[in-house]
Amino acid sequence: MVSFENFFEQIGSKSIPHPSQNALDSLYDLIIKEKVATHSGYYHLPFEERAIKDSQSYIQAHSTLLSTIKNLIIIGVGGSSLGTKAIDTMLCHLPHRKNIALKFLEHTDPIEINKALQGVELKNSLFVVISKSGTTIETSSLMKYVLAHYKLLDHKEHLVVITDENSPLQKWAIDTKVKFITIAPNVGGRFSVLSSVGILPLMILGYDVASLLEGAKNFMMNFLHRREDHILRKAIFLAKSRDRFPINVLFSYSSSFKDFNAWYVQLWAESLGKIDTYGKKVGLTPIALIGSIDQHSFLQLITQGVMDKSVTFLNFNRKNYSEPKIPSLSLPHLESTDFVNKTSFAKLLNYQQIATMQTIQNEGIPTDEIKVDMLCEQSVGILIFYFELLTSCVGRILDINTYDQPGVEFGKIRLREMF
Repeated sequence: MVSFENFFEQIGSKSIPHPSQNALDSLYDLIIKEKVATHSGYYHLPFEERAIKDSQSYIQAHSTLLSTIKNLIIIGVGGSSLGTKAIDTMLCHLPHRKNIALKFLEHTDPIEINKALQGVELKNSLFVVISKSGTTIETSSLMKYVLAHYKLLDHKEHLVVITDENSPLQKWAIDTKVKFITIAPNVGGRFSVLSSVGILPLMILGYDVASLLEGAKNFMMNFLHRREDHILRKAIFLAKSRDRFPINVLFSYSSSFKDFNAWYVQLWAESLGKIDTYGKKVGLTPIALIGSIDQHSFLQLITQGVMDKSVTFLNFNRKNYSEPKIPSLSLPHLESTDFVNKTSFAKLLNYQQIATMQTIQNEGIPTDEIKVDMLCEQSVGILIFYFELLTSCVGRILDINTYDQPGVEFGKIRLREMF
């Protein structure tokens, strides 16, 4: 369903040797210890029924309201919104996706607030506030706005909260008798999409969330049985060559991946940009591109700029997309473009990716490729868990805490002081 091909070996050298079996075994053991220690709860989400049961319970109790809603508005920022947005963008072509507009209030930009809420009426809308604590200033401010604007405390059935157990936001929901669903506090925000944070909105939209979790579960089981060691090899390469290749590019060949790219950037940057146990600042810089659009804006820099980047290509099987085709039309003075006539746009995009990948490889730039056979809930579950697990593996080698974000907290403190 999803295949992984690694081309890093092509640039192996004495300075970046291929990892030994002992190195692979050591990293595997570190990840297993981290999983068992429950330092981060995301490892266990694909194996749990909590998110599905809590979401089903909420949907059954509010079936009358949910049968009439036309707008689902997510109020949250970062990990509270990016994962759900990414999955919906990848899967919104599926026939069982309900005709409900998914909107996000995640920005304090007044223009975006007005744009997101344009035409939204209370009677056919559900507002979902998502925050681990509720004290994130963007989320709390946006929640206050909709509470006042739509008089939601007089219409509490149109509001639901997803938050940590025993958080300030849960206590507020209890006091005001607003419906809430909790998640485990050890599930970090950017690793939370397979919890109720993502499962409830996706289930309301009609997606097969059981298959989403099944895809993630199957990938983790394969990893546990040492059938996905490519992820260990990639993590070791990226971590050990970080001084030579500090920039990691995700080059996704479909606009369906544009929001997945944004989710990856947050996951990678916020997890890996840290101070290690020796007091050294470390990190890997993520860049997300969409092909073929960014071939005309970024490929030049990759191929002839500083050789400090690795590139991961992400694409899906386009064999089922034979239409539309480029017409057999020859235009005066533009005859040089006729070589693609009668070709499907899917085939053209595929060849553009192959040509780009070969060009980059010929420059000695390290690459790998992820191929999705079909964009469905199960394959997306695999993709989500692959990148989460890869992030954890790199974090272990860098000797950092992959799951905190002290730099972000410093900014929050300074903002409070400014006010």
